[in-house]
Amino acid sequence: MLSVKDSLVLMIDVQERLVASLEKNIIVSKAQKILDGAELLTVPVLVTEQYRKGLGNTVIPLSSDIQVVEKTCFNALLEDGMLDKIKAYGKKQIVIFGIETHICVYQTACALMEAGFEVFVVKDACASRDKSEFKQGILAMESEGAKILTVEMLLFCWLQDAKNPKFKEVQALIK
Repeated sequence: MLSVKDSLVLMIDVQERLVASLEKNIIVSKAQKILDGAELLTVPVLVTEQYRKGLGNTVIPLSSDIQVVEKTCFNALLEDGMLDKIKAYGKKQIVIFGIETHICVYQTACALMEAGFEVFVVKDACASRDKSEFKQGILAMESEGAKILTVEMLLFCWLQDAKNPKFKEVQALIK
């Protein structure tokens, strides 16, 4: 089961030009809920940006304690030092989401599983320009062993109990 103490969030490439290429930008509000939930429950967050010069900055305002890693590799773990950055948190569960599902999210999720992490893909916070590519990306990650969640599933897994002192604040994120 997914837990706060074992989790690290990895947001992949939720950037200006990628978001603009999507049919709807629902992913931005879903991503914001995850980041807000992570902040409330003190889950660490890493963010990647694919070729910032061409694709722009992350569209979600990030707190100063969130580390942003610029990359050109589709698989984020191929960037120098990225695996070490992830391992430094001492977490075994990686919550991953972002753009594009079938490219950067897929390749990074597979590499994380190969590296021994338990990977949780937040389906409704992932997107691809093409719906069939999105679908295939999710199916491929699931067949490789990733667990597929929604934002609401994630937040309630982290809470574990309605008696959690942060319950009302986290619940408010999904209302």
